[in-house]
Amino acid sequence: MPEVFFKPSECLNNPSDPILVPTTAPSALDAEVELAIIIGKDCKNVDQASALDYVLGYTVANDVTARDIQARVTQWGFSKGYDGFCPLGPVIVQADAPSFDVKNLPMTTTLNGEVLQDGNSSEMIFSIEEIVSYLSQDTTLPAGTVIITGTPSGIGHSYKPPKYVGPGDDLCVSIGGGLGTLRNSLVAVR
Repeated sequence: MPEVFFKPSECLNNPSDPILVPTTAPSALDAEVELAIIIGKDCKNVDQASALDYVLGYTVANDVTARDIQARVTQWGFSKGYDGFCPLGPVIVQADAPSFDVKNLPMTTTLNGEVLQDGNSSEMIFSIEEIVSYLSQDTTLPAGTVIITGTPSGIGHSYKPPKYVGPGDDLCVSIGGGLGTLRNSLVAVR
């Protein structure tokens, strides 16, 4: 079963707006490229065969995580739930766009010119159909719901020493297929 946690709506951030570094978690911030599914119409108890009928389209997400906080809690939502910790965009590609293959999209995170994550949506553990169906069981996913799907290997935390992001870093999170690149600076809160 997929690992599930919720992020508050205040996490959403624009594709090029800064990510504010929280004063409570300033030193172990990690970027995660993730494919975002956007639900186009209310769905509940959807089976896998019809799950894609409820998908409006896809976009890029950066699931920013405060690793130092994550190590101290059992619920991931807190370490990933700070204001602005989920930039989305820059575009939405419709699910039925010609020649768009959601099952074969290159996914990368680049930090200061170094590629940290270099994966592909073909490597996802769960398919879009499985994810939408699973999350809709006995729960209504309203139109506009954003589901982020997980990240490829190579997160900054996995390096020895870790490669965290901070103010002044050049951070790019990209997915192919026309989805584009998020470029968000990090700004320390004073």
